[in-house]
Amino acid sequence: MRFFINSLFILFALFSSSLQAADTGWLQPAKTGWMNDNSPRHAEVRLLSSAQENGKVNILLDVKLEEGWKTYWRSPGEGGVAPAINWESPVNSVDWQWPAPGRFDVAGISTQGYMGDIVFPITVTSDEKLDKLSGVLTLSTCSNVCILTDYPFELDLTEPAPADFSWAFNQAKGGVPPTSGLVEQTKVGFSGDKLVVELQKTAGSEWGKPNLFTDAIEGAAFGVPKIDVSGNNLTATIDVGDDWGGEAPDLTGKTVSFVVTDGDISQQVSSEVSPFTGSIIQSSAGLAIPLWQIISFALLGGLILNLMPCVLPVLAMKLGSVLMVPQGEQKTIRRQFLLSSSGILVSFWLLALLMTLLRVGQQVVGWGIQFQNPWFIGFMVLVTALFTANLFGLFEINLGSKANTRLATAGGHSNSGHFWQGVFATLLATPCSAPFLGTAVAFALAAPMEQLWLIFTALGVGMSLPWLLIAAFPAIAKLLPKPGAWMSKLRAVLGMMMLVSSLWLISLLIPHFGATYSIIIAVIFLLLLVVFLLKNNGIAKTILPFILFAILAGGFSWMALDQNGGSHTLVKDSVDWQPLTEQAITQALSQNKRVFIDVTAEWCVTCKANKYNVLLRDEIQQTLSEPDVVALRGDWTKPSPEITAFLQQRGQVAVPFNQIYGPNLAEGKILSTILDRESLLSIMKEAKGAEK
Repeated sequence: MRFFINSLFILFALFSSSLQAADTGWLQPAKTGWMNDNSPRHAEVRLLSSAQENGKVNILLDVKLEEGWKTYWRSPGEGGVAPAINWESPVNSVDWQWPAPGRFDVAGISTQGYMGDIVFPITVTSDEKLDKLSGVLTLSTCSNVCILTDYPFELDLTEPAPADFSWAFNQAKGGVPPTSGLVEQTKVGFSGDKLVVELQKTAGSEWGKPNLFTDAIEGAAFGVPKIDVSGNNLTATIDVGDDWGGEAPDLTGKTVSFVVTDGDISQQVSSEVSPFTGSIIQSSAGLAIPLWQIISFALLGGLILNLMPCVLPVLAMKLGSVLMVPQGEQKTIRRQFLLSSSGILVSFWLLALLMTLLRVGQQVVGWGIQFQNPWFIGFMVLVTALFTANLFGLFEINLGSKANTRLATAGGHSNSGHFWQGVFATLLATPCSAPFLGTAVAFALAAPMEQLWLIFTALGVGMSLPWLLIAAFPAIAKLLPKPGAWMSKLRAVLGMMMLVSSLWLISLLIPHFGATYSIIIAVIFLLLLVVFLLKNNGIAKTILPFILFAILAGGFSWMALDQNGGSHTLVKDSVDWQPLTEQAITQALSQNKRVFIDVTAEWCVTCKANKYNVLLRDEIQQTLSEPDVVALRGDWTKPSPEITAFLQQRGQVAVPFNQIYGPNLAEGKILSTILDRESLLSIMKEAKGAEK
């Protein structure tokens, strides 16, 4: 529609012979220090007017932009300057009408404006009789750079308006959003730092591809609306801050103005803000999602955690402990698994408490951030080492004769032991990012406190589901084979699994203490195991463990030296990774290049899986090494305010995080937590611009 109107206007301007008296022609910008006669003309402007009638003068401002350039709406968004005229003639008021804008998001900065050819209808009112209108149009235009240009102009009003001018002016006004026709009901609410806009179309009419553009309010800064559509109902959730990025001002009772569009149809809407008490929160994908869906994500994400390599050894230990329960003691099995489930739930509540305290103290919050602390890693090394030694039969926990008697008659281990198994499983789960988990945690950390606790409870229940299933139906656990000699072999296998977990945790100390000290800790630990095994089992039974431990020691040393900057990797990473910054993204996009972003951490198990299963594959390596691809990597192993801010700006609180930008993906596309080779290649191809 806008193209049709603009085309008619241009034909009108070119072929109407009587327009010359009130027509500036295509204006050149005022010369500045950087300009010369050969400077590129990124924008052309032209003004036409009617004669003054009843104190009013109607003006058509035509702005023609070169390909790739944009200018701004009356409320530019997070950057830019709206077009403005500094009038030199005496005017009392100016009614500048704005066509519906578009949105341009580049490298995390969102602006509202126009590209191509735009026609603005303007009405000027003056109490004086005017023979001419003069002034200076200031136009901000942006491409790879932004330029503020002045266009001096003068319109001769002594000639009458051409016969077709009223028609052309009305056609231009047709591109201005009316105050009705699209939305039947409007409700705007404010809660904390979020503005929630609820719009309803006429019954029987559904939303297609809506968008919403907010007008600025003094003292407030609006984020990009997250829009959710259901039939003829639309809900837009908008983050609100102050002009300096701080706490949002209270908008209750104020009037907000915005333009809503749906295809070629648009409407200007104004509404008073009321308190909002609903439960809509935002997703990192840019949609407002009901709370019940986030609870579903949390339950599913918690359930999937049981399949992660971090948790499987503990779950296997738990199932193995069933073999120690006498036949027929279903109550004992039920009690053990209920205690472990309660340990999982309590752990998630403790994590929720930690996140609450960090939020109150304005500190960084995120999933797995405790693994950035070497003291926490050291504690986990100690715990896993004790579990490993216990599984290898190097020690047993003795609780005294009375306690042992009670446990023997009860047919199981201590209640606290089963509880702490659940706690331990949860702690080992935190460096793993399962599908759905990141979305649920991101919601929780941005949501009100009561919703944070509700979501973390759902995560705990989700992870507890397999444990609760066995507690509800103990007969499932009894399907395991009857006790026999194979149990000693199973215990040794579980011991090896826990040993690998312990060595992995020791490797997380490399960024903090270096490879040498980490290798020394690992070797001492393995030697102590060999010494105690030799003492308890003799030489013959210690030969095989010694060989396995030697292989583990060699592998650990190889990995530690490689991680510390060596070149021992069997699978070579040939991609030229560059440091991750917003500036690097902007620069790459300005050069018409694609950008692949990888935010990782040494303690992130899912990151390692993505690296070896996908990123090191030959086809991916070739794609990320192409001339038009810039590969950026951010390391979150240690606390990094820059990486934290980068993730938070994209609604993320966990790693791994991968995103792709490109000429055809200027807003960027976030990839799944667990990378898929085919999907990655497809999106990289989608991001590629047209060949030049």
